[in-house]
Amino acid sequence: MRLATELRRLREAADLNARQAAALLGVSPAQITHIESGLAGVSEKRLRRLASHYACTDEEFIDTLVAMATDRTRGWWEEYRGLLPTSFLDLSELDHHASFRRDVAILYVPGLLQTEQYARAVFSSRLPELTPEELELRVRHRMARQEITIPYEVVIHEAALRIRVGNRVGSQTQLASLVQLSEADNITLRVIPFDLDGFARASSTMQYVGGSLSKLDTVVRDAPHGSVFIDSEAQLNAYRTRFRKVQAVSIEPERSRDFIHRLAKEM
Repeated sequence: MRLATELRRLREAADLNARQAAALLGVSPAQITHIESGLAGVSEKRLRRLASHYACTDEEFIDTLVAMATDRTRGWWEEYRGLLPTSFLDLSELDHHASFRRDVAILYVPGLLQTEQYARAVFSSRLPELTPEELELRVRHRMARQEITIPYEVVIHEAALRIRVGNRVGSQTQLASLVQLSEADNITLRVIPFDLDGFARASSTMQYVGGSLSKLDTVVRDAPHGSVFIDSEAQLNAYRTRFRKVQAVSIEPERSRDFIHRLAKEM
């Protein structure tokens, strides 16, 4: 779908409609529409021809689009196809191709850092209620996503640490897990305590996922109907700024680790 979006943007930047693009490629307008809707693939040869017709001279960007078009990866998430909503699979694929990740969490511990007990409590609170089978699938999928090897920066507000999504023991276990995870070389965890100044206008949960190129970054926002993927350059810039603002009012990683450790003892 991201490949389709980028090809449509290139065509529009060239001020061509689908019929004109089809004529340049020697195909039907319907085929261009299908490609730009993610309903049909595109070969490397045709993609490079389109990029040439669209006067795109960014070779690195074109090569990256070719890599996306020719990728035949069948990841672990494919076993959930038809069992979970498509957005769950899209998140897994986004994780797989990510170069880095930055999360801001206000009310919940981020999914990639949740214990199984915590994740189960989160999904158990969903409305409409999930069947036992649906619940198990979601928990199993979330646990499978937690193989984090890329640089991961996460800022968690104290509210998310204090809210007992499940019970007291589950919250203590989750906090202890966060302390342990924060010691990983690729994970940088920061906390925003309640008594810290300057948090106004930065209070927005977000998941910022880095692409192979900055213009292919993606922001994921949760919505009542599922995850929303944001990829326009203007919005990406806004979220980059927002993360910097949130990061600026958080406390340092070592102090954050001590903060979480003390909080776990208080519970």
